[in-house]
Amino acid sequence: MEDNKEKDIHRSVNPGDVISEEPETVEEKSQQVAVDSPDITGDQITVPTYFVVDEPDGEQKALHHVKDAEEISDVIRQARVDEDGNRKW
Repeated sequence: MEDNKEKDIHRSVNPGDVISEEPETVEEKSQQVAVDSPDITGDQITVPTYFVVDEPDGEQKALHHVKDAEEISDVIRQARVDEDGNRKW
């Protein structure tokens, strides 16, 4: 029965979108790839399953490219702000 459930999950979503139920380290998550295939132009597109970001306390955090998309966007926005808090474009 478990095999059928796993096959159903993978049939309905990209295998890289599936979040493991087993605990994984940030290092293990950083090695996972959600997409690695050519696009319509033939360029190879690689999308990591997790984006690893540095927290203010120095720790690293792995953000899932689907589940944590809003937080990833927030991190990107923060990266575009200068020391005075002005958005840089």
